[in-house]
Amino acid sequence: MGVANSLAAVKIGGARQIECTINGLGERAGNTSLEEVVMAIKTRQDYFNVNVGIDTAQIVPSSKLISQITGFVVQPNKAIVGANAFAHASGIHQDGILKARDTYEIMRAEDVGWSANKIVLGKLSGRNAFKLRTQELGIELSGEAALNEAFVRFKDLADKKSEIYDEDIMALFSDSLESSQFYQFVSLSQHSETGEQPSATVTISEGNQEVTTQAHGNGPVDAAMNAIEKHVQSKAELILYSVNAITTGTQSQGEVTVRLAKGGRIVNGVGTDPDIVAASAKAYLAALNKLHSETEKVSAQGI
Repeated sequence: MGVANSLAAVKIGGARQIECTINGLGERAGNTSLEEVVMAIKTRQDYFNVNVGIDTAQIVPSSKLISQITGFVVQPNKAIVGANAFAHASGIHQDGILKARDTYEIMRAEDVGWSANKIVLGKLSGRNAFKLRTQELGIELSGEAALNEAFVRFKDLADKKSEIYDEDIMALFSDSLESSQFYQFVSLSQHSETGEQPSATVTISEGNQEVTTQAHGNGPVDAAMNAIEKHVQSKAELILYSVNAITTGTQSQGEVTVRLAKGGRIVNGVGTDPDIVAASAKAYLAALNKLHSETEKVSAQGI
């Protein structure tokens, strides 16, 4: 009842400040949803007689960012920011939307940050189409060199899956800082067979050299992480492993969030790849990079 109570406080009690959350995250259940309160007031100003100065087009991007950082996936049927919030599958719904949009939608998907562009990029898409799509998504590229580098990553992904969605493009740029990290993912091979213990061989770049290690595990993901840990020996505790499909279908990229704890510090790492085992390895390395970066800072301060 958090949203209903907050809106009643605005309308009846004269409240002008509401404590809200993004994606409902907080110390307990029932936290007031920012997107629901904001859009209720924005769409029914005639009823509430108040206004909010929030850029509503940033609601969905903010929700996705928080989801990626925390590793907590937004349920598809979540109001406004859920993947199905503006989806219509049944024939009567689709017919109603085509004839009069406000039959089922009191607000526009574009107003809260969902893309209205229906063009799906693929392996035959050119640089101009890719550049235009990044601009529409609000992704800033610093010059032609950055565009060319991003386009190469896009074409590599397009060779692995036939259709590239907005979420795929955004995921490409979430991994764009990988080249500046101490540990970098190079390659992975794994073997898994019923009745046998899975194994994985992982090659990573550490500084200026490549290192290959092999290990077994309870599954291919466990084996891949064991292979990395066998060399790195971080002795960090794995406290969260979360998997989310970025888009729909079996060709979807997997987005993995790994949370590690060591010496009182807790860090998150995120990795994306059509191969969920590779995505897991990338996420584990991303978290290790954060631990390594902090260790360097502590050492420098100690000196």
